Amino acid sequence: MKCLIVFSTSHGTTEKASKLLSHYFEGNVELVDLNKIIFQPKIDRYDTIIIGGSIHLGSIQKKVRQFIKTNLDLLLTKRVGLFLCCMNEGELAKEQFNKVYPIQLREHSVANGLFGGELLFSQMNFLERQIITKVKGISSDVANLNEQSIRAFAKQMNEKLASS
Repeated sequence: MKCLIVFSTSHGTTEKASKLLSHYFEGNVELVDLNKIIFQPKIDRYDTIIIGGSIHLGSIQKKVRQFIKTNLDLLLTKRVGLFLCCMNEGELAKEQFNKVYPIQLREHSVANGLFGGELLFSQMNFLERQIITKVKGISSDVANLNEQSIRAFAKQMNEKLASS
């Protein structure tokens, strides 16, 4: 079984989450950062596709949206997992997840995960820092990446792989 974890990251948190996830995943796993490639990966070579992104200024990265739009028909023939890194928790995090991933893909996916997030002021530009300070009242780095959620997601994906 070949698995592709495809993601986009604004400040590195989604990349951290993807790398952690790959360590818990059984089988052959390839990581692809959509920010570092020219052409989208050929997903027909993979049995399982995991898609991840983060909430950045209220939305998921454009490259993740484009990847899904371009590959939706083929994704619906694969085993798919979806995850989101965000600072919100509970219902608000679920609302953000539902907003950024199309319903057709969410209903098809075998696992969905909310992995927490980070606000990395040291990597933000001036405008981002100003917005976060005004909206969240935070003015320094905050880390809230949830490794337990990442492990649970991997376990669920591994169980689906084992049963097929």
